[in-house]
Amino acid sequence: MSIEKKLFGKYGYDDVYSYTMTNKNGCSVTILSYGGIINKIVVPDRNGKMGDIACGFDKVEDYVADSDSYTGAIVGRVGNRIAGNFMLDGKEIRIADNVLPGVHMHGGNVGFNRKMWYVDPTEGEGSDSLLLRYFSPDMEEGYPGNLYVRVTYTFDDDNALTIHYEADTDKKTYINLTNHVYFNLNGYDGCSAMEQELMLNADYYDKLDERLVPYKEPQTVDGTVFDFRKPKKIGIGFDNNFHLNGEGFRLCGTAYDEKSGRTLEMYTDLKGVQLYTAVEMAGPVNFKGNVPQKPLYAFCLETQNAPDLPNRPNLPQLFTEAGETYVTTTKFVFGTK
Repeated sequence: MSIEKKLFGKYGYDDVYSYTMTNKNGCSVTILSYGGIINKIVVPDRNGKMGDIACGFDKVEDYVADSDSYTGAIVGRVGNRIAGNFMLDGKEIRIADNVLPGVHMHGGNVGFNRKMWYVDPTEGEGSDSLLLRYFSPDMEEGYPGNLYVRVTYTFDDDNALTIHYEADTDKKTYINLTNHVYFNLNGYDGCSAMEQELMLNADYYDKLDERLVPYKEPQTVDGTVFDFRKPKKIGIGFDNNFHLNGEGFRLCGTAYDEKSGRTLEMYTDLKGVQLYTAVEMAGPVNFKGNVPQKPLYAFCLETQNAPDLPNRPNLPQLFTEAGETYVTTTKFVFGTK
């Protein structure tokens, strides 16, 4: 396989580079050093025609201008919402409110999506990888502990994109990393994603209050529009966490676009996934090739642990201790039928 490095633009005084991993099938994934952003995913339809299924922008300035959409970026230290502050070993951890008073989302005012990442590329037989590194200092956005973050993107000849996350801390802290890529299997410049079929292996989901913060207790999907245990069209807007069944690294979801024939399989070792169907995707900047943003024209599958977890005492708490390594892996496999 091969990796092509190109200058993508500037962020302040820093050069931003794109890294394109191309496999033997001619499929490719492009990652940026700004935000660790997935800029492109180019895979064939059932007729072999290549298309880009990841929403994104042509310029660094466009990502900066529309940074609140987190398009394609690494999200951290903690993805999703936390209602106000939280307690850690009897001490109140005061984190940044960045969406509403008392609501913290996707890492705070300047999260990992707005950081420069050091990128170490490795070409290989059958797969390429990019090791991205970022150092998050103690108390950044209010989180305790110096955090050494490593995210490895691997793309292989089976058209699989694997995202492996690791983070070391010197203080007990809370970590919940994810990626915010927007998929449209018809092509990011294609039709509404609401006609695409989705399956999520989840018996429970998180119902939201008016702040989009989850209720304390998960709700059953039985008899609701949240039941995706059998494939069905997405249909309407969602912005909810689903509690995935099973343990370990496993197949937890699939998606299918009947028009193009493209398929997606999602594997993860995490306990949840946020289904966001781009309800508010109407930002001030057009996508690549001057394609307008349109609500409901994409969907995100943000693998994660449950949102607002430190304030939900009835759920298993997942703090990372000093000296421990936070580790998790998610894989997206692209195909056709």
